[in-house]
Amino acid sequence: MSIRAVKGLTQSQPTLEGAGVRLRRAFGFGNTSDFDPFLLLDDFRNENASDYLAGFPWHPHRGIETITYVLAGSVEHGDSLGNRGRMGAGDVQWMTAGRGILHQEMPKGDPGGRMHGFQLWDSGSGSPSIALITPSPTCSRARGRSAMRPIRERCSTS
Repeated sequence: MSIRAVKGLTQSQPTLEGAGVRLRRAFGFGNTSDFDPFLLLDDFRNENASDYLAGFPWHPHRGIETITYVLAGSVEHGDSLGNRGRMGAGDVQWMTAGRGILHQEMPKGDPGGRMHGFQLWDSGSGSPSIALITPSPTCSRARGRSAMRPIRERCSTS
């Protein structure tokens, strides 16, 4: 195993996205060559519902992969093909965004008002960049040919 040197440190920046969601952007929309194949990393951690409830209404992505990991709260997701889902704490979603398909992500928070998660954008330029995250053969459910596919789902013990 080779060890790579740290090229530099960056500070995440407060960013307003979607319909007014306050989040922190670690990197994205600038020179992202140091992060290739990744394009963007957002931290949507918040305890003030008014800072996230407006969500990310209908919008396109064109040929990228989005990986969303929810740590607290929930996110309702839907696309213009009629696919719908809800991600809760501990859930991960890997979405391949096709040209001409719109989708929306609407954060709901937990009963205490907390919403926390991360979203990473992959350029989709090759094989999945996070190959270590795979569905468990014992608990993944078939979802058909959807633009959305859950990577990890909670398994019931019964």
